[in-house]
Amino acid sequence: MKNKLTECDLAIIGGGPGGSTTGTLLKKYAPDLRVLIIERERFPRDHIGESQLAPIGRILNEMGCWDKVESADFPIKIGATYRWGTSAEMWDFDFLPVDQFRDEPRPAPYAGQRKYTALQVDRAVYDDILLRHAAELGCDVRMETGVEKIPNEQDRVKRLELSDGSIVQAKWYVDASGHKGVLRRALGVPVECPTQLKNIAIWDYWQNLKWAEEIGVGATRVQVMSIPHGWIWFIPLGPTRTSIGLVCPAVYYKKCGLSTKELYDQSIRMDSRIADLIRGGSPRNKVESTTDWSFLADRTVGENWFLVGESAGFADPILAAGMTLAQTGAREAAYSLRALLMDPPPHDSAWIKSQYDNNQRSRIRQHIRFADFWYASNGQFCDLQDHCRDIAKSAGLDLTSEQAWAWLAQGGFTNDITSENAAIGGITLTAAKNITQQFTGEPLDWSINKFNVFRLNLEGAEEQQIPRYVDGNIEAIDCLRRGESRLIKTAMVNVMLQLLKNNQTTEQIAPKLGGILRRHFSPQNISEGFVTAVQTLEMMCREGWVDASLDESRPTLNFAPPKAGALIHPHQDATTVEKTAP
Repeated sequence: MKNKLTECDLAIIGGGPGGSTTGTLLKKYAPDLRVLIIERERFPRDHIGESQLAPIGRILNEMGCWDKVESADFPIKIGATYRWGTSAEMWDFDFLPVDQFRDEPRPAPYAGQRKYTALQVDRAVYDDILLRHAAELGCDVRMETGVEKIPNEQDRVKRLELSDGSIVQAKWYVDASGHKGVLRRALGVPVECPTQLKNIAIWDYWQNLKWAEEIGVGATRVQVMSIPHGWIWFIPLGPTRTSIGLVCPAVYYKKCGLSTKELYDQSIRMDSRIADLIRGGSPRNKVESTTDWSFLADRTVGENWFLVGESAGFADPILAAGMTLAQTGAREAAYSLRALLMDPPPHDSAWIKSQYDNNQRSRIRQHIRFADFWYASNGQFCDLQDHCRDIAKSAGLDLTSEQAWAWLAQGGFTNDITSENAAIGGITLTAAKNITQQFTGEPLDWSINKFNVFRLNLEGAEEQQIPRYVDGNIEAIDCLRRGESRLIKTAMVNVMLQLLKNNQTTEQIAPKLGGILRRHFSPQNISEGFVTAVQTLEMMCREGWVDASLDESRPTLNFAPPKAGALIHPHQDATTVEKTAP
């Protein structure tokens, strides 16, 4: 096969979720394109990063492989149970209130409650399903084939030279090779480490462990337990297989004088909950480790290449965002590549690429900041609060360490367009505020409850267009940009912009908003629409698009999200939770 030449439209390095999602969606929407996926290993193979967030379900459904993944009978992830920092108390972060989860036969369609939950997947099985699905849609998949050389010139990849001696020439190239960043490194794209967190991860797989909780048919919570030198994950992957890992500072590992196996064995028995769960089970006895600190590439797109997933950047696994970031970015890469491969492209090529780059970098950076906030609440990482203050200063804000800590958790919600809600990577503003309250002990701080006069502040804002990725096509939608902040004109943002033009007090806004919601939402969904509207107004106030003030002669709101206590709360054993009526 030496010197055999393959020509294609797109060559993807890496067959994990990022690479297979890119290839699948490109073939779905442009079946005539020639797509090659090159994978160094033979699937199935183990891989950590097994815990998903809810947005992945929507992507799997669009890919056409939801039913295949659901048929694998992975545990349904309804949320996670945490013991964090120096507190002995446990608390739950749920995607769906446990009392609302209904038993239903599996495999189940992507509908109803399954749109709000996620999965805990055995990556050996999950990645194999996705890669085979890409092949079924027409991708040329080559496993056990490495990329040896990537000749390039002036930011343009010329070809790929493979381990079997063959050569690949493509119009576009995607690096979905994960941390290795095969193409990124060959091109010399710099990376930054915008955090002081430098952890390592050590893990093994166990057989025949009991789940911490069994919720209905096949549902459970991931367990995240803090210990003095880090934290432990406990993720059931199926009826008999469980992933258990330790994350701790690299500096601690170097100082402790223990081997990775010795440190792992010692650590997983330090927490009483984990120690009880592993009793009677058996480990694989093949402890593995990796460096695990966050980083971000200086750019994620070039003359004829894209970075997808962890080749573009990595956010600490405490948020379980790895696969969500990878598959969300892969989806946007597929849409962007389809447009760029059209003759002519439907939009300016530079705009398509710059928008992809902005989306990935801002999304990853915000997750890195959120992870910093999360660790700063742990007494073992107390120096991070000062690091949060330094980040705030770089953004022009003079805040105390504690104020900066909370700001990092709740900022950036105008920048993502993956949902109608004010959200970033599946975490809504309401959830971020609840987490802030959990860590700080302070009551939820909703600006809209403290003020009753709201005036638009669009001074210095520029009109721009950004992409919305829908049904294989890129739609240009309007947004306002001021500095690093952008206000995307989603349906609810447009509602608030129109309302605030002529109405400024809560007395004026509330009844008119109610009328709009009644026209556009069914009676059973009006409360959900109201929460979305209030989150949008809160986000606009927090990020400077609305100036809020108090007129003491007028009433104020008393907003409390109806799901606040149901989704993030002190730990409850799900088996004791009484179900509400359907």
